[in-house]
Amino acid sequence: MWDVRELPNDLPDWGQLLPDFLSSPTGRQLTERLRLEASLHSIFPQPQNVLRALILTPLHQVRVVILGQDPYHGVGQADGLSFSVPRGVAPPPSLRNIFRELREDLGVTVPAGFELSHWAKQGVLLLNTTLTVRADSAGSHRGFGWEALTDAVIQRVNDLDHPVVFVLWGKDAQNKLSHVDRSKHLAICSPHPSPLSAHRGFFGSRPFSRTNQFMSDAGFNGVVWV
Repeated sequence: MWDVRELPNDLPDWGQLLPDFLSSPTGRQLTERLRLEASLHSIFPQPQNVLRALILTPLHQVRVVILGQDPYHGVGQADGLSFSVPRGVAPPPSLRNIFRELREDLGVTVPAGFELSHWAKQGVLLLNTTLTVRADSAGSHRGFGWEALTDAVIQRVNDLDHPVVFVLWGKDAQNKLSHVDRSKHLAICSPHPSPLSAHRGFFGSRPFSRTNQFMSDAGFNGVVWV
């Protein structure tokens, strides 16, 4: 059974971020809500993967943040990186739309499906605003308290000395915009890549080429997206 005690607690590059959160009233309330939720429902992703984005992309390496809303809620889909799925799992509609935009933006051949750790290891922080979800119930853990932790993560990234690209997909992600200093960083905002909203401005937003152009202009190498 899903056990909150299995959440990773060793994130050295992020300093006291996690311990401070878990010891706060919001963090303690979140822990209790997750314990109750786990006694009644399946939760995704598995606890050891809940903070995988922070493990694979240390703070000092962050160059890009791709922010979504919450993990995939189907069995076997959520792997702890926003919009990513494990190898061998068919890409959900949002990920297929991301691949479509990637193909049309950069004119590249995109695999039929792959997990996104290749991006994470290049400094792309693949984060959701809410880090867990009840099985088959999108948005079910919104308001549990994860938002306070992800606010703190965004603030830490905002405070880095080097410029960062914040790619904010959907309204939940764009609620974080107040934590981003747009005089230093680039914010690319568009609708969520879900089939419900992708045609309202996600398609054609060209986030991948815009990200790499910004980084090139700042004197950094771009992300190898494929």
